[in-house]
Amino acid sequence: MPSTLPKVTSMPQKLILDVDTGIDDSLALLYLLASEEAEIVAITCTAGNVPARAVALNNLNWLGLCNAPEIEVALGSEVPLLAPLMTTEETHGPQGIGYAELPDAGRTISPRHATQVWIESARAHPGEVIGLVTGPLTNLALALRLDPELPQLLKRLVVMGGAFNYPGNTTPTSEWNIAVDPDAAKLVFDAFSGLPPERAPIIAALDITERIELHPHHVARLAEVAGSFPAEIISPEQPVGTLSTASNPIVRYVSDAVRFYMEFHRDHDQGFLAHIHDPFAAALALHPEFATLRPATIDVELGGSLTRGTTVADWRGMWGRPTNAAIAVDTDPAAFFEHFINRLGGFAARFAP
Repeated sequence: MPSTLPKVTSMPQKLILDVDTGIDDSLALLYLLASEEAEIVAITCTAGNVPARAVALNNLNWLGLCNAPEIEVALGSEVPLLAPLMTTEETHGPQGIGYAELPDAGRTISPRHATQVWIESARAHPGEVIGLVTGPLTNLALALRLDPELPQLLKRLVVMGGAFNYPGNTTPTSEWNIAVDPDAAKLVFDAFSGLPPERAPIIAALDITERIELHPHHVARLAEVAGSFPAEIISPEQPVGTLSTASNPIVRYVSDAVRFYMEFHRDHDQGFLAHIHDPFAAALALHPEFATLRPATIDVELGGSLTRGTTVADWRGMWGRPTNAAIAVDTDPAAFFEHFINRLGGFAARFAP
């Protein structure tokens, strides 16, 4: 089991971040902004947790809050390939970021479409760009239709999605990102078949990401590392929707976002915690050593009346098809949280009042 903290690489990794922001997508973005190893080439937005335009605004406002460079934020597909759109404001809040109400950054959406961003970025930097998708795979699927050579042009693909030897969180057998657009997911997994093992897409599925449990003590520690005051307390005994009074703006808005997520998990009998799937996937994009990876061939069920959107992994080659994934099967959550909190807390400390 991986247990050591990763080392910072000398050269930043170029990334396209494709998101449906989203509370945990927000944390993934903040983590990448805090990471010297990451150079975000662009952020592409798709509908999922909330409609695509709300996703874009969330990203622009997080970038503004963090005084980030003018990173391109491009709008992508506002609907899945074939399925009717599903969103989940009950999970992520009316705007997708829980109780947080970010100030308007005054930044604008790119005139380019997300598919154009995927293709032109990969062709401008062949073999250098990591694609990180923490939402439905619609934008990448559309880009692959236009440019089937993308799998050979990207350095690697990392996807948060799927559930294999594990129950789903949207249907009994399907995970949210795949369930929103299963047709896109199948198209993507098929397209990335047969790559060398070191370039096989890394998949962070529910089997592993639901082990990444953010608890109130983690938020308290984040505030402490950031030098925020007073002590940050999130408690199930507090009234629903209690807002943070943290002196540090990043801590304050993160706390307001994850409180909503914790309340949602509690209301669905999962405990007063938050599964932060997407920051873990972001960490794997920079540091695959955070997880034990196992090769497999992934496919997506499209025809089942009960199982549409279910991801299936052939671990033993029974289909006789090339592998198309390296699935994360084990990790050390404590090591991840030590890394994540120190990274994000140190970044937030720059914004101390």
